[in-house]
Amino acid sequence: MKRTIPILLIFIFLGVLPFSCQSPLNFKIIKLGHAQVVSHPVHEAMLFMAKQIEKKSNGKIRVKVYPNQQLGSERELLELLQIGSLGMTKVSAAALEGFAPTMQVFGMPYLFRDDEHQRKVLEGPIGKQLLLDGEEFWLRGLCYYDAGKRSFYTKDKPVETPEDLAGMKVRVMESVTASNMVKALGSSPTPVSYGELYTALQQGIVDAAENNPPSLYTSKHYEVCKFYSLDEHTSLPDVVIISTKVWEDLTEEEQAWVQEAADESATYEYKLWEESSAESMRELEAAGVTITYPDKEPFRKAVEGVYEQLKVEQPEIYKIVQSIREVK
Repeated sequence: MKRTIPILLIFIFLGVLPFSCQSPLNFKIIKLGHAQVVSHPVHEAMLFMAKQIEKKSNGKIRVKVYPNQQLGSERELLELLQIGSLGMTKVSAAALEGFAPTMQVFGMPYLFRDDEHQRKVLEGPIGKQLLLDGEEFWLRGLCYYDAGKRSFYTKDKPVETPEDLAGMKVRVMESVTASNMVKALGSSPTPVSYGELYTALQQGIVDAAENNPPSLYTSKHYEVCKFYSLDEHTSLPDVVIISTKVWEDLTEEEQAWVQEAADESATYEYKLWEESSAESMRELEAAGVTITYPDKEPFRKAVEGVYEQLKVEQPEIYKIVQSIREVK
Protein backbone atom coordinates (compact mmCIF):
# COMPACT_ATOMS: atom_id res chain seq x y z
CA MET A 1 0.00 0.00 0.00
CA LYS A 2 1.39 3.41 -1.00
CA ARG A 3 1.86 6.07 1.62
CA THR A 4 0.80 9.65 1.03
CA ILE A 5 3.49 12.16 1.88
CA PRO A 6 2.02 15.10 3.82
CA ILE A 7 2.28 18.37 1.91
CA LEU A 8 4.31 19.92 4.73
CA LEU A 9 6.97 17.23 4.30
CA ILE A 10 7.09 17.96 0.57
CA PHE A 11 7.79 21.62 1.33
CA ILE A 12 10.49 20.62 3.84
CA PHE A 13 12.10 18.39 1.21
CA LEU A 14 12.02 21.20 -1.35
CA GLY A 15 13.46 23.70 1.09
CA VAL A 16 10.38 25.89 0.88
CA LEU A 17 8.85 25.73 4.33
CA PRO A 18 5.92 28.11 4.78
CA PHE A 19 7.36 31.38 3.69
CA SER A 20 7.90 33.46 6.83
CA CYS A 21 8.12 31.34 9.89
CA GLN A 22 9.20 32.05 13.46
CA SER A 23 12.22 29.83 14.04
CA PRO A 24 13.24 28.25 17.37
CA LEU A 25 15.99 30.89 17.44
CA ASN A 26 13.36 33.64 17.46
CA PHE A 27 13.85 35.16 14.02
CA LYS A 28 11.78 35.10 10.88
CA ILE A 29 13.09 33.44 7.73
CA ILE A 30 11.97 34.59 4.30
CA LYS A 31 12.93 32.30 1.44
CA LEU A 32 13.75 33.97 -1.89
CA GLY A 33 14.06 31.96 -5.10
CA HIS A 34 15.13 33.18 -8.53
CA ALA A 35 16.24 31.84 -11.92
CA GLN A 36 19.58 33.57 -12.46
CA VAL A 37 23.05 32.06 -11.98
CA VAL A 38 25.18 33.21 -9.04
CA SER A 39 27.52 35.22 -11.29
CA HIS A 40 24.65 37.43 -12.48
CA PRO A 41 24.49 41.01 -11.08
CA VAL A 42 20.87 40.50 -10.06
CA HIS A 43 21.91 37.68 -7.72
CA GLU A 44 24.51 39.94 -6.12
CA ALA A 45 21.87 42.63 -5.60
CA MET A 46 19.54 40.18 -3.88
CA LEU A 47 22.32 39.02 -1.56
CA PHE A 48 22.88 42.70 -0.74
CA MET A 49 19.16 43.11 -0.01
CA ALA A 50 19.22 40.06 2.28
CA LYS A 51 22.13 41.55 4.26
CA GLN A 52 20.37 44.90 4.53
CA ILE A 53 17.17 43.30 5.82
CA GLU A 54 19.08 41.37 8.45
CA LYS A 55 21.03 44.49 9.42
CA LYS A 56 17.99 46.77 9.67
CA SER A 57 16.04 44.21 11.69
CA ASN A 58 18.97 43.37 14.00
CA GLY A 59 18.73 39.79 12.86
CA LYS A 60 14.98 39.48 13.46
CA ILE A 61 14.37 38.84 9.73
CA ARG A 62 16.71 36.80 7.57
CA VAL A 63 16.45 36.10 3.86
CA LYS A 64 17.73 32.84 2.39
CA VAL A 65 18.43 33.09 -1.34
CA TYR A 66 18.00 30.13 -3.71
CA PRO A 67 19.44 30.97 -7.17
CA ASN A 68 19.60 29.19 -10.51
CA GLN A 69 16.04 27.78 -10.60
CA GLN A 70 16.71 25.60 -7.55
CA LEU A 71 13.06 26.04 -6.60
CA GLY A 72 11.61 26.25 -10.10
CA SER A 73 11.16 28.41 -13.18
CA GLU A 74 9.95 32.00 -12.91
CA ARG A 75 6.35 30.92 -13.42
CA GLU A 76 6.67 28.19 -10.79
CA LEU A 77 8.25 30.63 -8.35
CA LEU A 78 5.33 33.03 -8.76
CA GLU A 79 2.90 30.20 -8.14
CA LEU A 80 4.79 29.28 -4.96
CA LEU A 81 4.46 32.88 -3.79
CA GLN A 82 0.73 32.83 -4.43
CA ILE A 83 0.16 29.81 -2.20
CA GLY A 84 2.56 31.09 0.44
CA SER A 85 5.20 28.38 0.09
CA LEU A 86 7.86 30.90 -0.91
CA GLY A 87 8.40 34.39 0.44
CA MET A 88 10.07 36.41 -2.30
CA THR A 89 11.33 36.20 -5.86
CA LYS A 90 12.74 38.26 -8.69
CA VAL A 91 11.24 37.79 -12.14
CA SER A 92 11.16 39.59 -15.44
CA ALA A 93 8.13 41.83 -15.84
CA ALA A 94 7.19 39.58 -18.78
CA ALA A 95 6.76 36.61 -16.47
CA LEU A 96 4.17 38.61 -14.51
CA GLU A 97 1.83 39.04 -17.47
CA GLY A 98 -0.14 35.91 -16.66
CA PHE A 99 -0.49 36.96 -13.02
CA ALA A 100 -0.80 40.77 -13.02
CA PRO A 101 -2.10 41.75 -16.48
CA THR A 102 -1.10 45.43 -16.38
CA MET A 103 2.57 44.37 -16.22
CA GLN A 104 2.40 43.40 -19.88
CA VAL A 105 2.77 47.08 -20.74
CA PHE A 106 6.52 46.75 -20.12
CA GLY A 107 6.81 44.14 -22.86
CA MET A 108 5.66 46.52 -25.56
CA PRO A 109 8.48 47.06 -28.08
CA TYR A 110 10.25 50.42 -28.15
CA LEU A 111 8.01 51.74 -25.37
CA PHE A 112 10.61 54.02 -23.78
CA ARG A 113 12.36 56.87 -25.58
CA ASP A 114 15.59 56.40 -23.64
CA ASP A 115 16.98 55.31 -20.24
CA GLU A 116 15.99 58.56 -18.55
CA HIS A 117 12.40 58.18 -19.71
CA GLN A 118 12.27 54.64 -18.35
CA ARG A 119 13.67 55.64 -14.93
CA LYS A 120 11.12 58.47 -14.63
CA VAL A 121 8.28 56.07 -15.39
CA LEU A 122 9.48 53.36 -13.00
CA GLU A 123 10.20 55.76 -10.15
CA GLY A 124 7.07 57.83 -10.71
CA PRO A 125 3.37 57.22 -9.96
CA ILE A 126 2.85 54.88 -12.94
CA GLY A 127 5.66 52.55 -11.91
CA LYS A 128 4.66 52.57 -8.25
CA GLN A 129 1.04 51.74 -9.08
CA LEU A 130 2.07 48.87 -11.35
CA LEU A 131 4.09 47.37 -8.49
CA LEU A 132 0.90 47.20 -6.43
CA ASP A 133 -1.40 45.95 -9.19
CA GLY A 134 -0.46 42.36 -8.41
CA GLU A 135 -1.65 42.50 -4.80
CA GLU A 136 -5.06 41.12 -5.68
CA PHE A 137 -3.19 38.11 -7.05
CA TRP A 138 -1.12 37.78 -3.82
CA LEU A 139 1.98 39.34 -5.41
CA ARG A 140 3.27 42.68 -4.11
CA GLY A 141 6.04 44.40 -6.05
CA LEU A 142 8.77 45.97 -3.92
CA CYS A 143 11.05 47.54 -6.52
CA TYR A 144 12.41 47.33 -10.04
CA TYR A 145 15.85 46.14 -11.07
CA ASP A 146 17.53 47.25 -14.26
CA ALA A 147 17.51 44.44 -16.82
CA GLY A 148 18.94 46.40 -19.71
CA LYS A 149 17.65 46.10 -23.23
CA ARG A 150 16.80 42.88 -24.98
CA SER A 151 18.22 42.10 -28.43
CA PHE A 152 18.33 39.06 -30.69
CA TYR A 153 21.15 36.52 -30.70
CA THR A 154 21.30 33.88 -33.39
CA LYS A 155 23.20 30.77 -34.39
CA ASP A 156 23.71 31.09 -38.13
CA LYS A 157 23.56 34.73 -39.23
CA PRO A 158 23.23 38.25 -37.81
CA VAL A 159 19.89 40.04 -37.75
CA GLU A 160 20.32 43.25 -39.72
CA THR A 161 16.67 43.77 -40.73
CA PRO A 162 13.32 42.31 -39.66
CA GLU A 163 13.40 40.20 -42.81
CA ASP A 164 16.42 38.32 -41.44
CA LEU A 165 14.16 36.89 -38.74
CA ALA A 166 11.66 35.45 -41.23
CA GLY A 167 10.99 31.78 -40.58
CA MET A 168 13.19 31.54 -37.51
CA LYS A 169 12.07 29.81 -34.32
CA VAL A 170 12.77 32.38 -31.64
CA ARG A 171 12.72 31.53 -27.97
CA VAL A 172 10.41 33.80 -25.97
CA MET A 173 9.38 33.94 -22.35
CA GLU A 174 5.85 32.88 -21.43
CA SER A 175 4.52 36.24 -22.56
CA VAL A 176 1.73 37.03 -24.99
CA THR A 177 3.30 40.41 -25.68
CA ALA A 178 6.67 38.89 -26.53
CA SER A 179 4.99 36.33 -28.76
CA ASN A 180 3.03 39.02 -30.61
CA MET A 181 6.18 41.05 -31.16
CA VAL A 182 8.11 38.08 -32.57
CA LYS A 183 5.19 37.20 -34.86
CA ALA A 184 5.12 40.80 -36.13
CA LEU A 185 8.77 40.38 -37.10
CA GLY A 186 7.98 37.25 -39.13
CA SER A 187 9.29 34.63 -36.71
CA SER A 188 7.75 31.73 -34.82
CA PRO A 189 7.68 32.41 -31.06
CA THR A 190 8.70 29.34 -29.07
CA PRO A 191 8.36 29.45 -25.26
CA VAL A 192 11.29 27.72 -23.55
CA SER A 193 12.31 27.83 -19.89
CA TYR A 194 15.45 29.90 -19.33
CA GLY A 195 17.14 26.93 -17.68
CA GLU A 196 16.48 24.75 -20.73
CA LEU A 197 17.43 27.31 -23.36
CA TYR A 198 21.09 26.36 -23.79
CA THR A 199 20.11 22.81 -24.73
CA ALA A 200 17.24 24.03 -26.92
CA LEU A 201 19.68 26.17 -28.91
CA GLN A 202 22.19 23.33 -29.20
CA GLN A 203 19.58 20.86 -30.42
CA GLY A 204 17.95 23.25 -32.89
CA ILE A 205 14.64 23.40 -31.04
CA VAL A 206 15.02 27.15 -31.48
CA ASP A 207 17.22 29.11 -33.90
CA ALA A 208 17.53 32.27 -31.86
CA ALA A 209 16.69 33.98 -28.59
CA GLU A 210 16.70 37.50 -27.20
CA ASN A 211 18.12 38.94 -24.02
CA ASN A 212 20.43 41.53 -22.49
CA PRO A 213 24.26 41.33 -22.56
CA PRO A 214 24.84 40.07 -18.97
CA SER A 215 22.30 37.28 -19.42
CA LEU A 216 23.76 36.24 -22.76
CA TYR A 217 27.22 36.12 -21.19
CA THR A 218 26.49 34.50 -17.79
CA SER A 219 24.21 31.87 -19.37
CA LYS A 220 27.00 30.94 -21.82
CA HIS A 221 24.49 30.99 -24.67
CA TYR A 222 27.19 32.75 -26.70
CA GLU A 223 28.92 29.38 -26.97
CA VAL A 224 26.11 28.35 -29.31
CA CYS A 225 25.00 31.72 -30.71
CA LYS A 226 27.83 33.67 -32.31
CA PHE A 227 25.77 36.63 -33.57
CA TYR A 228 24.37 39.36 -31.33
CA SER A 229 22.31 42.08 -33.05
CA LEU A 230 21.60 45.07 -30.82
CA ASP A 231 18.18 46.10 -32.07
CA GLU A 232 17.19 46.72 -28.40
CA HIS A 233 13.51 46.04 -28.98
CA THR A 234 12.38 45.97 -25.35
CA SER A 235 13.52 47.42 -22.01
CA LEU A 236 11.83 45.01 -19.64
CA PRO A 237 12.66 45.66 -15.99
CA ASP A 238 13.02 42.91 -13.44
CA VAL A 239 10.65 43.04 -10.48
CA VAL A 240 11.38 42.04 -6.88
CA ILE A 241 8.18 40.60 -5.43
CA ILE A 242 7.03 39.50 -2.01
CA SER A 243 4.08 37.23 -1.33
CA THR A 244 1.22 39.21 0.21
CA LYS A 245 0.85 36.31 2.63
CA VAL A 246 4.36 37.12 3.89
CA TRP A 247 3.90 40.88 3.73
CA GLU A 248 0.74 40.80 5.81
CA ASP A 249 2.48 38.59 8.38
CA LEU A 250 5.03 41.35 9.01
CA THR A 251 4.52 44.28 11.38
CA GLU A 252 4.52 47.81 9.95
CA GLU A 253 8.06 48.28 11.23
CA GLU A 254 9.18 45.02 9.61
CA GLN A 255 7.50 46.01 6.34
CA ALA A 256 9.43 49.30 6.42
CA TRP A 257 12.73 47.44 6.89
CA VAL A 258 12.01 45.15 3.96
CA GLN A 259 10.90 47.98 1.66
CA GLU A 260 13.91 50.15 2.55
CA ALA A 261 16.30 47.26 1.92
CA ALA A 262 14.64 46.51 -1.42
CA ASP A 263 14.94 50.16 -2.51
CA GLU A 264 18.61 50.26 -1.49
CA SER A 265 19.28 47.03 -3.36
CA ALA A 266 17.69 48.54 -6.49
CA THR A 267 20.12 51.49 -6.37
CA TYR A 268 22.98 49.03 -5.88
CA GLU A 269 21.74 46.80 -8.71
CA TYR A 270 21.62 49.68 -11.20
CA LYS A 271 25.31 50.33 -10.52
CA LEU A 272 26.16 46.63 -10.79
CA TRP A 273 24.17 46.35 -14.00
CA GLU A 274 26.02 49.16 -15.72
CA GLU A 275 29.37 47.61 -14.82
CA SER A 276 28.26 44.10 -15.75
CA SER A 277 26.85 45.19 -19.13
CA ALA A 278 30.11 46.82 -20.13
CA GLU A 279 32.15 43.83 -18.98
CA SER A 280 29.79 41.37 -20.69
CA MET A 281 30.12 43.16 -24.02
CA ARG A 282 33.92 43.02 -23.74
CA GLU A 283 33.81 39.31 -22.90
CA LEU A 284 31.41 38.53 -25.73
CA GLU A 285 33.69 40.23 -28.23
CA ALA A 286 36.70 38.37 -26.80
CA ALA A 287 34.78 35.10 -27.20
CA GLY A 288 34.36 35.73 -30.93
CA VAL A 289 30.75 36.87 -30.95
CA THR A 290 29.92 39.11 -33.91
CA ILE A 291 28.15 42.16 -32.50
CA THR A 292 26.15 44.32 -34.91
CA TYR A 293 24.10 47.51 -34.54
CA PRO A 294 21.20 47.37 -37.01
CA ASP A 295 19.08 50.40 -37.84
CA LYS A 296 16.21 50.30 -35.34
CA GLU A 297 13.68 52.21 -37.44
CA PRO A 298 12.62 49.23 -39.63
CA PHE A 299 12.08 47.19 -36.46
CA ARG A 300 9.96 49.95 -34.91
CA LYS A 301 7.79 50.11 -38.02
CA ALA A 302 7.45 46.32 -38.18
CA VAL A 303 6.00 46.13 -34.67
CA GLU A 304 3.54 49.03 -34.91
CA GLY A 305 0.75 46.50 -35.38
CA VAL A 306 1.37 45.19 -31.87
CA TYR A 307 0.18 48.54 -30.51
CA GLU A 308 -2.87 48.57 -32.78
CA GLN A 309 -3.74 45.07 -31.60
CA LEU A 310 -3.40 46.13 -27.96
CA LYS A 311 -5.60 49.20 -28.55
CA VAL A 312 -8.41 47.01 -29.88
CA GLU A 313 -8.09 43.99 -27.59
CA GLN A 314 -7.02 45.62 -24.31
CA PRO A 315 -7.90 49.33 -24.30
CA GLU A 316 -7.20 49.67 -20.55
CA ILE A 317 -3.61 48.53 -21.04
CA TYR A 318 -3.31 50.83 -24.05
CA LYS A 319 -4.27 53.76 -21.80
CA ILE A 320 -1.25 52.96 -19.64
CA VAL A 321 0.91 53.00 -22.76
CA GLN A 322 -0.40 56.46 -23.58
CA SER A 323 0.28 57.65 -20.01
CA ILE A 324 3.86 56.34 -20.24
CA ARG A 325 4.41 58.11 -23.56
CA GLU A 326 3.22 61.38 -22.00
CA VAL A 327 5.87 61.29 -19.26
CA LYS A 328 8.41 64.03 -20.02
